Amino acid sequence: MAGASHDAERPGRLRRVVDDYSALFTLCLASTLAIVAGGLVQVSFGSYTMTLVQAWQAVFNPNVLFSLDAWEAFVFGSPVPEMSRASLIVWNIRLPRVFVAAFVGMNLAVSGAIFQAVTRNELASPYILGVSSGAGLTILLVLVVFSGVTIAIPYVFGTLVLGISSLLPVIAALGGIVAFLIVYVIAWKNGTSPVRLVLAGVIVGTVFSSLQTGVFFFADDLGVVQSAISWTTGSLTGTDWAQVRMVLPWTIVAMGLALISARQLNVLLLGEETARSLGMDVEKIRFALSGVAVLAAAASIAAAGIVGFVGLIVPHMVRNIVGSDYRQLVIGCLFAGPALMVVADVGARLALSPTQIPVGIVTGIVGGPYFLYLMRKQQNMGAI
Repeated sequence: MAGASHDAERPGRLRRVVDDYSALFTLCLASTLAIVAGGLVQVSFGSYTMTLVQAWQAVFNPNVLFSLDAWEAFVFGSPVPEMSRASLIVWNIRLPRVFVAAFVGMNLAVSGAIFQAVTRNELASPYILGVSSGAGLTILLVLVVFSGVTIAIPYVFGTLVLGISSLLPVIAALGGIVAFLIVYVIAWKNGTSPVRLVLAGVIVGTVFSSLQTGVFFFADDLGVVQSAISWTTGSLTGTDWAQVRMVLPWTIVAMGLALISARQLNVLLLGEETARSLGMDVEKIRFALSGVAVLAAAASIAAAGIVGFVGLIVPHMVRNIVGSDYRQLVIGCLFAGPALMVVADVGARLALSPTQIPVGIVTGIVGGPYFLYLMRKQQNMGAI
């Protein structure tokens, strides 16, 4: 009888699981379709025009898709093997831009979601908390002041010589960490509050943005100035497989840690006293999770520059659909963030064709009104 009762309860539990995750499944499916549609548009238009059919024939060209030599060239930077002109344009120029946009959106969305849990503040994001400005400042210093510096690392078989540009994610992460620590110090007064954190973030972000503007006075090369401006506005123009190779490993590490940390994020939302009563070392966990969020944001800034509002609005949109459970929220951000960035980049590339505008301008145009909508809709903005 006990076994029969257990079997009878199983369909009910299965239905509850399906009901709990149906919204998440719908969100992931819709986001995937948006990424595919945006990618299809992205690879189909440009100075070398091709139809949608021709573009997707190039994407699914088996001579490229199943070629070890081609993937070795894409992933490790070896010489690109011979391929058709359409496949070369799609795979070597247009698809990397789609991949980088997806990784950047993923990193910023998850980073914003983590910051909102760590600070228990739904207004928190890498942009508002000053992390983006700190990371951007360090990258600008590298581009303008230390662009020719190389680092020699001795090892058993010789010396590994690295250009400082290859360490942009690490450098950006250090800048983001410093900025976030400054925000925390300013906001600390027997603890922090959502309002103080946001105000401190605005202060630090403003100061660092002013320092970014000051760095331009030390640049003599017009090309360096133009490159620096593209970093400060957020741009995917000229993206290739080098940016994919740069951002991919850091994305894998940050996203893996974020997924593993979903339970800790849920506990932090309960408040410090409750978290401590459950045996959590709140300060250590908060610091570690902040490090994950900074790493994710820094990787995206190193690849695309400072793209605003994605880390703020994507967690809000996902939370409104799947709820506040971070086991679902993080997964939703993994899909919704790339969807927003890929679609925004299509708009940035095609809205004023042949002129391409920075994708950060598009996300700002979308994010600003959405943020105002949230303020009008919700009575109490601030603590989650």
